[in-house]
Amino acid sequence: MEKLACGCPGSQVRTVEKTHTADNAPTGRLASELRQWPTQLQLVPPSAPYLQNAHLLIAADCAPFAYAEFHRDFIKGKVLVNACPKLDDTGPYVDKLAAMISQNDVQSVTVTIMEVPCCRSLEIMARQAIAQSGKDVPLEVAVLGVDGERRS
Repeated sequence: MEKLACGCPGSQVRTVEKTHTADNAPTGRLASELRQWPTQLQLVPPSAPYLQNAHLLIAADCAPFAYAEFHRDFIKGKVLVNACPKLDDTGPYVDKLAAMISQNDVQSVTVTIMEVPCCRSLEIMARQAIAQSGKDVPLEVAVLGVDGERRS
C-alpha cells in the first residue's frame, strides 16, 4: 500500500467492492452499505473517483449512532461524507463541498442531522455549497431525534 504524504495509509482513497446482497442471509445480520473510504469530510478529496455522478450523503457524525437503520435508509446507493459541525474546524467545508459538487456532477445531496441546534449548520453549509457550485442539485434534509426516530 502506498504511503500518503500525510503518513496515514488509512486516508488512502478507495472504493469498497461488495459481492453480497444487502441482507446477509446466513447470519441474519445486515451488511454494511458503505462503498468508499475514507468518509470523514476532512479526508475526502474532491477528486475522489467515487464522487463522479454520485448521490452524496452528508451525515452528522452522531446520526448513524442514533438511527439504527442508517445504512439501509441513508447510505445505500450513496457516497458518504461525515462531519461534526460542532467539533470540527468547518471553515473549509463549504468550499470543499462546492468543489465536490461542481467537479463531479453530483446528482443529489442528502444531509442527515440530529435535532440538536448545532447540527443545523451542516444543512446550511450544504445549501451554501450547492449555491456556490452553480449547479441545480436536489437537496434533502433528514432530521433525526436523539431517541432514534426520524423527525423529517
